[in-house]
Amino acid sequence: MSLWTSLEPASATVDPGGSTRVRLRLRNTGDVVDEYRFEPVGSIAPWTAVEPQTLRLYPGTTGTVDLTFTPPRTPDATAGPNPYAVRITPTEHPEAVTVPEGNLTITPFTEVRAELVPPTVKGRFRGRPKLAVDNLGNTRLTASISGSDHGDQLSYDIHPGNVQIEPGRAAFVKASLKPRKIIWFGPKEQRPYTLNVLRSGANPLPVEGTYLQRGFLPRWLATFLGVLTALAVTFLMLWIAYKPQVRTSATEQLKDAGVSTLAPAPSPTASVPPPPAATAPTPQPAAETSTAAAASGGGGGSGESAKPKPKPATAATAVRKLAAKDAGRHICYRAFIAGDGWTDAVCDGAATGTVDDAKKITALNIAVSGALGSAANAFIHNPDSTDGNGMWKPAWTAIIADNKDNYVGSSKDGAPYMTGFAINIGSGQVCETARNTGWDWGGQGCADARPGYIFGGTEDNSRWLVAVKFTV
Repeated sequence: MSLWTSLEPASATVDPGGSTRVRLRLRNTGDVVDEYRFEPVGSIAPWTAVEPQTLRLYPGTTGTVDLTFTPPRTPDATAGPNPYAVRITPTEHPEAVTVPEGNLTITPFTEVRAELVPPTVKGRFRGRPKLAVDNLGNTRLTASISGSDHGDQLSYDIHPGNVQIEPGRAAFVKASLKPRKIIWFGPKEQRPYTLNVLRSGANPLPVEGTYLQRGFLPRWLATFLGVLTALAVTFLMLWIAYKPQVRTSATEQLKDAGVSTLAPAPSPTASVPPPPAATAPTPQPAAETSTAAAASGGGGGSGESAKPKPKPATAATAVRKLAAKDAGRHICYRAFIAGDGWTDAVCDGAATGTVDDAKKITALNIAVSGALGSAANAFIHNPDSTDGNGMWKPAWTAIIADNKDNYVGSSKDGAPYMTGFAINIGSGQVCETARNTGWDWGGQGCADARPGYIFGGTEDNSRWLVAVKFTV
């Protein structure tokens, strides 16, 4: 080695959008004149400038090169320590490359942008805006969402109420606005409201919108019904006041015949019907009825078919119902708890599973709408593990269509419990949050459409999955 180098200082700090300088000092310890070329390498090389780019040194002489770091104020400039290096290539001996290394710490900054889509919503009983929250900083953003208005005229259902957003990513929050007072008649009214993005140690970020509440009945229809009611009342009063007197000659004719109308007329004797024939009682349907038995009339009795036991609602059933009410992107899911069976299907960020750490999830049922299907795999308990980790199921299950059930894991008796899972979708982004026994909820993780995927849970062989949440 015929070159001595030194970085002064070896560690530096810089603010995103600013700049800092580090001096590289080097000495030619060889016995020939040599020229050195400098090239920054590493993740921050695009923000590193070297001046000069080449340096010629005589034997025993020393030279300096300035390294200038200018990270942008964008999410790409990851907060925290970032190692860097400079490749020094001598012209006379190109194989004798020297790579001095240093450390540049980029300070964190927070920048949040939020927007209502659309800013004005209309409805008689409910309005459904969406809040887009963008993390333009270089650290993870954790925030909660709340709603307010003047006069407390609206109630707010916000889902999810808390978000965790990685740098450079965005999250969509669904809000449901419900007026506390219904307008039955009359013109529509504007009700301004505010959704606040709340962060720890920072001022709330307000996003203002307008809910345009319509009357239950149009104004012209209310007028028409009022006139119609007045006419009906007037007609009824006139009918009561001027009811015509109607007389009949039947009474006079009976008197002439010597028959009193007060005496009841004789009635014929009613015939008693015969008793019904004896019939066998209709059998009650069994807990579960086969298709063949149902087709043949349920095994006798009155001849009516026995009703089959209703099938439990799967994730696909739930997502189809939800998509019919609210067109868009949805994900519904449920969990199989060993010893308890399937949970009810839930959707769009609600928790499924159990609060009992002793209960174990062995399978998941997932379905999506507006996301071009899903694919998933289960990470399960490995009884033969030698490294403390579980193992993957042999293959993924992929359902490349919306509103279809996708199953991972196993619901059979004695099936191994799940410690984690992997999931992706065909369009957009999928996010997950998982909880394993003995632990609290983990942070939310997200992945773009396939071939990207996100892993949830843990590889720890002794920590079974107890609850999950999904959003798309």
